[in-house]
Amino acid sequence: MRLALALAVTTALILPVHAQDAPDPSDWDAVTEAAQGQTVYWHAWGGATPTNDFIAWIGDRAAEQGVTLEHVKLADTADAVGAVVTERQAGRDADGSVDLIWINGANFASMKEADLLFGPFAEQLPNWRYVDVEGKTVTTDFTVPTEGYESPWAMAQLVFVYDGARVQDPPRTAPELLAWAEANPGRFTYPQPPDFLGTTFLKQMLIELAPEPAALQDPVGENYDEVTAPLWSFLDTLTPQLWREGRAYPETGPRMLQLINDGETDLAFSFSPGEASTAIANFQLPESVRTYVFEEGTIGNASFVAIPYNSSAKEGAMVVADILLSPDAQARAQDPAVLGYDTVLDLGKLSEAQRAAFDALDLGVATLTPEELGQALPEPHPSWATRLAEDWVARYGVAN
Repeated sequence: MRLALALAVTTALILPVHAQDAPDPSDWDAVTEAAQGQTVYWHAWGGATPTNDFIAWIGDRAAEQGVTLEHVKLADTADAVGAVVTERQAGRDADGSVDLIWINGANFASMKEADLLFGPFAEQLPNWRYVDVEGKTVTTDFTVPTEGYESPWAMAQLVFVYDGARVQDPPRTAPELLAWAEANPGRFTYPQPPDFLGTTFLKQMLIELAPEPAALQDPVGENYDEVTAPLWSFLDTLTPQLWREGRAYPETGPRMLQLINDGETDLAFSFSPGEASTAIANFQLPESVRTYVFEEGTIGNASFVAIPYNSSAKEGAMVVADILLSPDAQARAQDPAVLGYDTVLDLGKLSEAQRAAFDALDLGVATLTPEELGQALPEPHPSWATRLAEDWVARYGVAN
């Protein structure tokens, strides 16, 4: 994502502006009544067919409640943020073009600080009663308190992917990965930052290599060079050993998995623990592919949706956010044949019939159990992602 654009919003826009006649999220009957006939333009990543199909399924559920859902497919979340920023600067404080955004990290932090979001609304959604607020990171986003300005809909954790037919003992630490790449040149790569997944790889390596990983929970400060020096040393050695000697990079996570399927690489990674099983089921990866996590754990976070302050369909957007939290939608999203995301719900809060849908899921041959995944590592403060991506582009960025 072009995180620098999103984060820069905070320096330019600090005056609160609110659209008139904002709906009251606590009056759900009024919300659903006003939502009738509304069209919600959900700006969400559109880079994978399973994701697009799931959003279309959510649209069918929304239509049953009188709401039309239009998926505006994004390559970069910052594009949606930029649209809202442009409308604020033009004085378009109502009838905005963006009604709902799949968002997290630096983009959320910048919009929240600049008062570009409607809310709080999340904890007023009827299905919020099922959310696991104690066991999952659904009330903070990259260390930033959400305070009801975004609603979670999926849990994700970084998993590494390997082809067991070609790799018997995959690397489980950053130093082991470097040694493996040197012994197997050209068989590993990662998406080019500022792609979200590529930047996540930088953060994962930094957590492992930084002398004081706890420093990453605070905003970037004067210690940046000291903290990141081991990462750049690691990448200086790794880059010539990458696929195409680091002269080109896959554009996206799905493209990285395709390289394994094409036999060009042996290792990859995903932010969806069930994605490999989904790809196997769809004949997009060989059946010998498996997933694993590093010895000290891997980064995890929640995916959220947020409503811009000037949305023309705030009620309809809340209806969509509530559908995303429904047990039916959550069970569907967790199915590896659909998406393979972990749920944000506390299954102990569900009825026996609702839990049965989760219990019946076949998580797939390549999907780790919750015990195998372990406790996810916390995301660094969003300022680290922005700075790391910018510095990576300056040091290693290529145009191919």
